[in-house]
Amino acid sequence: MRGFHVNWTRPFSVRAPGMPYAVEPFELLTTALSALCWRRENGSICMVCDSRAVEYYASLGLDFLWDDGMHPLLDAMPDDINATAFWAAGKLYAVAAMKAPCVMLDTDLICWKNIDTLLDGVDAAAIHREDIIPSIYPDKSAFSRSRGFDFDELDWTVQPLNTALCYFGSDEFRRYYTDTAIRFMRSAPQADDTLTYMVFAEQRLLTMCAEKKGIRIRALSDLPSLFGGGQGGYFTHIWGFKQQMREDPALYEDFCRRCAARLSRDFPDEAERIAQVPVLSVFFATKKTHRGR
Repeated sequence: MRGFHVNWTRPFSVRAPGMPYAVEPFELLTTALSALCWRRENGSICMVCDSRAVEYYASLGLDFLWDDGMHPLLDAMPDDINATAFWAAGKLYAVAAMKAPCVMLDTDLICWKNIDTLLDGVDAAAIHREDIIPSIYPDKSAFSRSRGFDFDELDWTVQPLNTALCYFGSDEFRRYYTDTAIRFMRSAPQADDTLTYMVFAEQRLLTMCAEKKGIRIRALSDLPSLFGGGQGGYFTHIWGFKQQMREDPALYEDFCRRCAARLSRDFPDEAERIAQVPVLSVFFATKKTHRGR
């Protein structure tokens, strides 16, 4: 099964104009685990990105993580995509560029096991369902800045799917979903919300499109299992833990050291190369303890 990561750096440039591009250390470590575990258990993986991302990972010496290469296909994304409101638009353009069967993984999602059996009999799948919380998934009246997009043809009762991991087994559905989502994003160049517009395009439209086309779609896990370890050890998703780490330096360091230890245990050769990255080397070093007299 071909997997792919996505990195579109334009939202960073919009948020921090003139700043050099960088990824936080914990995200680099989860990216390494995500790529290497996918290669070990499921198949090849590539990075679909823009040229700035290619240069960044290459400058760190981490471009080897993607055995299927780094592909700057997102350089061709149109300028009229609002990178503030649609900060994850690169994922939709990446899916549009890949052929089924394929799996898109966020760089903070780690798939520890082979998932072939989880995908049997479905045309599409994603990591888990999400509740229709009005502040996150409002009704169509919230999208007043969209022009010319037909909301009335959609079923607003179906639960969205979180796309931290998303599988497409049907090329026809993959094209239909991305065409619809991209059409929505381009209909709202003046979108002013940094959450609802994006999750509608990426996550709610996935299940709405599946319902409309009558395709077989599945959630591979659920939130209690995913965060409680009850899904059989298939997945780890770091998303909900990021802010906690940013607020607690000791938690941040402990997490990064645990990632480094896991890399050293499971992928010793690759870990030696990762440990050469200046911002990551400290987490691979033996932690010194100081004893008082």
